[in-house]
Amino acid sequence: MKRLLVLLSLFLFFKLQSQQIIPLNEKSYVGSLQSITKGNLPDTSKATAFFLLSNYYRNSDSILSKKYLENGKIQARNNPFFSAKYYYYEGQYNLDRNKRKAGISYQQAIKSLSKFKNEESDFFQALAWYSYGVTQKDKEGYIPLVKIMLEKSIPLVEKYENSRNLGFLYTQLAVILTYNAQFKKSEDYNNKALKILEKQYLGSAELFFTYLNSANNFCYQANGDEAEKFLHKAENLISPYPESSSNAFYYYSKTLFYITRQKNAEALPVIEKGIFYAKKFNQNLLAQMFYFNKFDILKKLKRYNEAKTTLEDVLAEKSLAIDLNNRKTFYKQLSLLNEETGNTKEALLWEQKYSKLNDSLNTENVKLEINKLESKFNTAEKERKIATLNAEKNQKDLEVNKKNSYLWGMSLFLLLALSLLGFLFIIFRKNKKINEQKIEDIKQKEELSLTKAILDGEERERERIARDLHDGLGGMLAGVKINFSTWSSNHLQPEKDQEFYKILGQLDNSVSELRHVARNLMPESLLNFGLETALHDLCEFYIRKNLEIDFQAIDISKALPLNIQLNIYRIVQELLANAVKHAEASSILFQCSQSGENFLITIEDNGKGFDKNIENTTKSMGLRNLKNRVNYLKGKMEIHSDNQGTTINIELNTHGE
Repeated sequence: MKRLLVLLSLFLFFKLQSQQIIPLNEKSYVGSLQSITKGNLPDTSKATAFFLLSNYYRNSDSILSKKYLENGKIQARNNPFFSAKYYYYEGQYNLDRNKRKAGISYQQAIKSLSKFKNEESDFFQALAWYSYGVTQKDKEGYIPLVKIMLEKSIPLVEKYENSRNLGFLYTQLAVILTYNAQFKKSEDYNNKALKILEKQYLGSAELFFTYLNSANNFCYQANGDEAEKFLHKAENLISPYPESSSNAFYYYSKTLFYITRQKNAEALPVIEKGIFYAKKFNQNLLAQMFYFNKFDILKKLKRYNEAKTTLEDVLAEKSLAIDLNNRKTFYKQLSLLNEETGNTKEALLWEQKYSKLNDSLNTENVKLEINKLESKFNTAEKERKIATLNAEKNQKDLEVNKKNSYLWGMSLFLLLALSLLGFLFIIFRKNKKINEQKIEDIKQKEELSLTKAILDGEERERERIARDLHDGLGGMLAGVKINFSTWSSNHLQPEKDQEFYKILGQLDNSVSELRHVARNLMPESLLNFGLETALHDLCEFYIRKNLEIDFQAIDISKALPLNIQLNIYRIVQELLANAVKHAEASSILFQCSQSGENFLITIEDNGKGFDKNIENTTKSMGLRNLKNRVNYLKGKMEIHSDNQGTTINIELNTHGE
């Protein structure tokens, strides 16, 4: 089930774009709208009908959708409110074609609609905010989208307590939470939607999709009993409308249910029905998702050749494979399928494609993150320099005023002479201190340069060893494992040759352990997700049955330069290693916080403590390395230790280079 979550993002992509749900009785709905456009009715009624028709056809017939949109604009030209609504529907039309244009239209809609104070205006503003968040999702992720939902969209409609629009927005937020594995929170928002929709809007499309979302949420939790209840309710709503495009979504949820119940054979005819509806209504991406589920089930049924053909068709069609993460999944699955069928050569080819794409994605993600961090750092650095120059200017102005006042008071000759002597003495002392300070600065810079060279060399060597282990020895062992697997499937029997398969399992575990060692040498979570996530993973690594670690992160900025994050990670790694290996502690409190350029680290344990004078012996290599990294970041460290435990406080300058 977890593997299917890889493609849930695409299903969510479908759901996030249906911001105005089409009624289940589509044929009657479309016919009614077309009658309005041809009848003798007010311009505003016709404008509404044209806008809704444009939204209905935007995915299936772009030319017709554009025509209806322009006709609606003409009908709305004399009404400011309907002219403002036009910008929302313009964004809808461009959402799948040009997200930048769509985002501009949604912002214009928000600005224009905010001038009107009524429920309809508030709802369209809420939709525009939500849709704008969807346009930014690929660049900024789901967290800003959730923030927009909670701070912009839902508050605009929440004051209309029993509105079906509020139920609709609750359901959309629940979909996002399900994708991010926040299943309990998703269930809470689905229940909020049901409380509104089941009370006053029975038979509505909003209620139908809430039932499906609830069923999907329970499927991803492997709770088939609860999922079945909601799926049955959805079936009762859609069954009177066999011509509705919403049937495709119903059969997709039903497919997930059968997968949850491991009823693989029963799922295949359901998938075929879903494919029929998806193709009928030009829901091409959803059709390919059905085909992917079909592949998965055929593989479970050990119909490997059919599964392979199905997956190759999905890859060739490109709707799903355009997403590189999905393509990577397809490559891996094709490698495994060929391994199962004894085609070693093709299995290795697909495995090589998988490894190459995987490495490319990791490299690209790191580059993007580094560029983003560098951009933020450069902006902050410029602002800091401007503030520093202004402060220096003010300080100089103040010093000039003081000197003028001082010289004015020196009118008498004797006082002038005494002041002159004193001034000469001060200049002498000051020059002496300046020279001493310059010498000290040069010494410190040399020490920092040496420390930086040592630390950089260590990190480069770690990275080289990690890369050699992962790409060299790891790839060779993986190839050996595949060859053994293929040979054994043709020459051995699992029942009679259990010892061989046990050894094969040990080889597989060895490959996993090798890659684990490589990741520890160069932490991927730090490169991919930032310092806070990497520190959390580090704490999880050290937690044992008799050891508890309480990690608290406060305002850790993601804009820290990568080399600063890496040095902080190594400092914490050394602190935790010392506490675990030497202190024999059962409880560790570890806190990291950031305030401007200052980064604070505090670690407390209840271990046996240690003699601080050990730092002067040859046994304290770890402590010396720790001090080198602290000095490199122009920081300071305090150690308090006795037989009741140890407390270490470290303050670092994140612009310490």
